[in-house]
Amino acid sequence: MLFGFLTRRRRRKIREQPFPAAWEEILERNITLYGQLDRWQRRELCSCVMVFLAEKRFYSTDGLELTDEIRVTIAGGACLLLLEIEHDYYRNVREIIVWPTVRRVEHGQGYVHRSLAVLGQAHDGGPVQLAWDAAKHGLYDPKDGRNLIYHEFAHKLDMLDGIVDGTPPIRCPVLFADWVKVMTNEYEKLCRSSGRKTLLDPYGATNSAEFFAVATECFFEKAQAMLSQHPALYDLMKRFYRQDPALRR
Repeated sequence: MLFGFLTRRRRRKIREQPFPAAWEEILERNITLYGQLDRWQRRELCSCVMVFLAEKRFYSTDGLELTDEIRVTIAGGACLLLLEIEHDYYRNVREIIVWPTVRRVEHGQGYVHRSLAVLGQAHDGGPVQLAWDAAKHGLYDPKDGRNLIYHEFAHKLDMLDGIVDGTPPIRCPVLFADWVKVMTNEYEKLCRSSGRKTLLDPYGATNSAEFFAVATECFFEKAQAMLSQHPALYDLMKRFYRQDPALRR
């Protein structure tokens, strides 16, 4: 109880500090959706970013210089998912590791090898890893349906209950029941659509955890299309995130 009280008091003091003008310029420049938020949402996002940056450790690799632009941009994208929901500032994230660009990883055994492109990873109980060029592009272009930061931090929301299954902690029994029904149905439809063009990234058919992360990307980046083509899924995501991005310009 004492630890929780001290944490809340520390966070409150952080949130009361003025948000640096240079940081807001970064949000305005790199996160297109930031300009679509109302005044209260902007203020809340900035407060969340300050706590996020105070509590998380950032590291860079492969010669990438770690700058405020990198830290604030990633924090802003991650906090957009938290904007309207009850949260604890991603308590399961302590470290963010940033690479300069996509990594090629050799996968396979014996004579069978494949070179896989790795943009990012979210480890259960471990860090979030991101390729900076892909992370920045995903936030700058809000309509391509791909957003590395949303994707990896959606995984971290999923992992909060200790099970990586595409279902984040949901207290409401009605929402939970609807979640299981709709997500299962939509996931199975995506799996059956192999080879056909789909609104949802086909990577979501990998497993239920990837489906939730892909659905999160689509919800924020292709909201109107999702509302039109997958209304039940859109409604479910709207009820979970408590945001309605289809109404934003």
